[in-house]
Amino acid sequence: MPSLYAAAILGVVEGLTEFLPVSSTGHLIITGNLLGFTGDKAASFEVAIQLGAILAVVLLYWPLFWGLLFPKQGKKFSGVRGLYLLFLTSLPASILGLIAHDAIKKYLFNPYTVAWALLVGAIMILFVERKERKPECFTLDEMTPKLALGIGCFQCLALWPGFSRSASTIMGGMILGAKRKVAAEYSFIAAVPIMFAATGYDMLKSYKLFTMADMSFLAIGFIVSFISAWIAVKGFIYLLGKLTLRPFAYYRLALAPLILYFWS
Repeated sequence: MPSLYAAAILGVVEGLTEFLPVSSTGHLIITGNLLGFTGDKAASFEVAIQLGAILAVVLLYWPLFWGLLFPKQGKKFSGVRGLYLLFLTSLPASILGLIAHDAIKKYLFNPYTVAWALLVGAIMILFVERKERKPECFTLDEMTPKLALGIGCFQCLALWPGFSRSASTIMGGMILGAKRKVAAEYSFIAAVPIMFAATGYDMLKSYKLFTMADMSFLAIGFIVSFISAWIAVKGFIYLLGKLTLRPFAYYRLALAPLILYFWS
């Protein structure tokens, strides 16, 4: 394994980019290549440290997650209904990811495919912001099964590393009528089951790649990812009250050709 400094760098990259519409997987692939940390073990490490980012969201939104287990009267996004909505959102990508897992890791985990995903995602973000429809869903309690499933279908785009799960779900929510900030918050919450399932599945398949000597490397990545994700989520929600998603699209448009240039 590389040095613990590399683990910290990867943790920062994961945490800062996981919930922003710029693709954490894509940035981890690029960073891993720059650090010389590639291959099956690197890919599994990048998935494993997502647990740190997941934990940050769970703690930031713990009243909502608590409400899923112990519903409050008058709250529609809670209890069985809330769990059902999250199930619908997680279903499409879970099925497609299970079927295409090996092919995705074999053919799409490289800088070239990441660059094109960043480019395509940026164009879609600009299109969605330009054609934004009048919101019909202003709170999580107004989320419907149809909207939840529709967002889940858009989430399938995130299986292409570099596209961004956050971008796909936020855009999907906006296209289907959710207010931008609500779409973002639902994106954070909906990330927990799908990321937990993907991480668990990957670790079950690849845990033999790691030894006890690797535990400190994993721990550093996990802790730094948690701290960075906490900061990123708080900052992103604040910015969405003042900005659109366009700055993130411009960042992607600037980054994609640089990747294609240096890895062509």
